[in-house]
Amino acid sequence: MSNQYEAIVGSAEPLALGIVLYPFMTALDFVGPLTALSMSCKTYLLSKTLDPVLTDCSFAVVPTMTFADCPQHLDILLIPGGFGSNEAMKDPELLAFLKSRGATADYVTSVCSGSTVLGAAGLLDGYKSTTHWAYFPVLEAMHVETVSERVVTDRNRISGGGVTAGIDFGLSVLAKIRGEDAAKRMQLIMEYDPQPPFQAGHPNSAEPRLTSEVSEWIHPLIQQAVTIAEAVQQ
Repeated sequence: MSNQYEAIVGSAEPLALGIVLYPFMTALDFVGPLTALSMSCKTYLLSKTLDPVLTDCSFAVVPTMTFADCPQHLDILLIPGGFGSNEAMKDPELLAFLKSRGATADYVTSVCSGSTVLGAAGLLDGYKSTTHWAYFPVLEAMHVETVSERVVTDRNRISGGGVTAGIDFGLSVLAKIRGEDAAKRMQLIMEYDPQPPFQAGHPNSAEPRLTSEVSEWIHPLIQQAVTIAEAVQQ
């Protein structure tokens, strides 16, 4: 069985994956990457306490380990984004944990607006990053060089774009660590063969009318995040 397992994931030695949880994170931001990486990782769902953490999709996730008990070394440190990322950018305990484990992790990673929390922790200083298309001004307010791509790798910093990009991100991380064949096998296991019903997933493809409507709706959240980003730079 172990030989069969190793043939699929590329190695029988599990990677230590730490996923940082916080209130009102987006579930798919970490569930997508976790699904891609789960067969190759020992996963720690990390939070301040072991109390359930409410997502912005109205269900809660139960952490498996506190920040205090987290191993000092993680192969992959991942923070998701979500509507709660603005508050996470101001959370001293969460930022201190990211700085601590980010200093020793092999890969420091994010999906969606999780990159803005990494930026607030100073973990993107001198690195390129992507994020959700609406959050680029937030990274720019922290003087982070942004790249408008689905997944961006800059040395040991790997970032994914908004929400669904987390699946691409997870497979990209797996390919980098375990090789392309392992990632392709996992993609096949997941039947990740996207055929979206509409071409409206990014401002580059969506109708200008739709982009304008969504941008107007999300504008107050982005402005709040920019204000926070500017404050952490002072």
